Amino acid sequence: MDRLKNKVAIVFGAGPNIGGTIAHFLAREGASVCVSDVKAEAAEETVAFIRGEGWEAMSVVGNARIDADVKRIVDATVEQYGRLDIVVNMAGRVHWDDVLGMQTDDWDDSVASFATAGLLATQHGARAMLACGAHGSIIHIMSTAAHFGEADGASYCAAKAGLLNFARSAAMDLAHHGIRVNTVTPCSMEHQLWTTMRDEMFDPAWQQPARRGFYSRQEYLDQLPLRRFPRAADLAWATVFLASDESSCMTGSDMAVDAGLRHKYPTWTPGKHDPLAINDYARATRVTRYGVEQELLTELLGQPVERS
Repeated sequence: MDRLKNKVAIVFGAGPNIGGTIAHFLAREGASVCVSDVKAEAAEETVAFIRGEGWEAMSVVGNARIDADVKRIVDATVEQYGRLDIVVNMAGRVHWDDVLGMQTDDWDDSVASFATAGLLATQHGARAMLACGAHGSIIHIMSTAAHFGEADGASYCAAKAGLLNFARSAAMDLAHHGIRVNTVTPCSMEHQLWTTMRDEMFDPAWQQPARRGFYSRQEYLDQLPLRRFPRAADLAWATVFLASDESSCMTGSDMAVDAGLRHKYPTWTPGKHDPLAINDYARATRVTRYGVEQELLTELLGQPVERS
C-alpha cells in the first residue's frame, strides 16, 4: 500500500478485466484515479467498485482516439485533483483479416485506436505533467502482436508495433523532462477463457475453425513455459511498478508479462515436456473482476468441463 500515495492517474480503457484491474490496483496503492472509457457504463462501474473499496476515483467518458476528448479528460482530471503523475493507455479495437482481404477502413481504425490513441494520451498527459512539475510515468499496454507476425492480424500487429516503437521514441523525447515512457506486453490473457473462448472450453461439439491464423487455447497453453496464462492482476502489478518511484531509472523499457512466451526458443514446446490439458486448467481457474477472485470458472458457467 501507499506506493503511489499523493499521485494522480488516468487509465484510458475500463471494464472489470485489464483496465478496471489496473485502475483498482493504482487506487489501492494510494493514487487518485480518473477512469475513462468510450462507454459511460464501463467507466462508472469501475469507479463504483473502486469507491466501494474505499479508494478515490472519478470517471470521464471519451474516445481515446479523438484529440479533443483526450484533452478534455486530462483537463478534467487536473481540475479535480490538481495534478497528473501517471497515464495508462490500453485503448484500442482489433480487426482480424487476411492481408489480401484487409479493408482500408479497418486498417485505419486499428492504427487510430492504438497508435494514434497512444500519441494523444502521451502528448496531453506529458503536457499536463510538465505544467504541474511532475516527473511522471506513461505506460502503454501492448501485446505480443507488437513483436511477432500473426496470420490474419496484419492491422493489429502493425498498429501495436507502431505503438511500441512510438513509446520508445517518446521516451527519448521526454527523458530530459523527467517523464518516463514504458510498455507492458502480455500474451493471450486468462480472462479470455470465460469471455471470448467459452465455446472452445466447454462445448463438446466444438471444432477448431479452418481459418489459417487460428490456434486453440490448448496450442497456446502448450507454448507457455510457466504453464499458465497471464491474469489481469499480473499486468496491474507490472503497471504499479512502472508507475511508482521504484522504476525511476527505467524508460523506453518493455516488460514482458507472458509466462515466458517471448523468450523461449521458438521450436521448444513446453507442453510436450510438462503436459497440462486446457480443460483441466480451466476447471481450476477462478474468475476475477478488478483483480478480485470470484467463483470457479466451472461454477460461473454452471456446466461440467469435458476432459480433453
